[in-house]
Amino acid sequence: MGDPKKHRKKYSTPLHPWQATRIEEEKQILNEYGLRNKKEIWKIDSLLRRFRSQAKQLIATRTDQARKEEKLLIVKLAKLGLLNEESHLDDVLGLNLRDVLERRLQTLVYRKNLARSAEQARQFIIHGHVVIDNKKITVPSYLVKKDEEDKLNFLPKSSLSKVDHPERVILEDKEEVKEETLTEKVSEEKVKEKDESKATAKA
Repeated sequence: MGDPKKHRKKYSTPLHPWQATRIEEEKQILNEYGLRNKKEIWKIDSLLRRFRSQAKQLIATRTDQARKEEKLLIVKLAKLGLLNEESHLDDVLGLNLRDVLERRLQTLVYRKNLARSAEQARQFIIHGHVVIDNKKITVPSYLVKKDEEDKLNFLPKSSLSKVDHPERVILEDKEEVKEETLTEKVSEEKVKEKDESKATAKA
């Protein structure tokens, strides 16, 4: 049989480990997108660098083969929902980390209000509750293609497929809750004022 194949690392770590600005940005992205660790950020960043590197090479080499490869690259990114089919190589250079993060399965489950938070979306996916075109996907980092987005849903056999499931009920907007509490406080104060005025009138 031979020795098992050694897995090659598919991402590169930052050149300088202690950059305050980068560390703070990574913390914000981790919290916003519910990522497990910074390795997930570095993987996407490495993927973006490969796209940009390919685009730069094609810009520098204006041959018939380069034009064919340019079309293939644009079509590939268009299928992922990162660009449209009329885009150019300059648009590839303009892609950023958040553009790719928005195409992750975890993010789309949350954006479609199938989960209360990005962390909960990750949990639903790992536990096998999410399907794309009736195919179970258990990888939160899966990049959803544009034509797959409308086919994203819960597994029909899953209890989460019911809209009234307790874990699917979206919490009320914070501002609405604040307004309700304010109106309640105002009404309580008015009742107190009426009671005090009645008490003084009797006295």
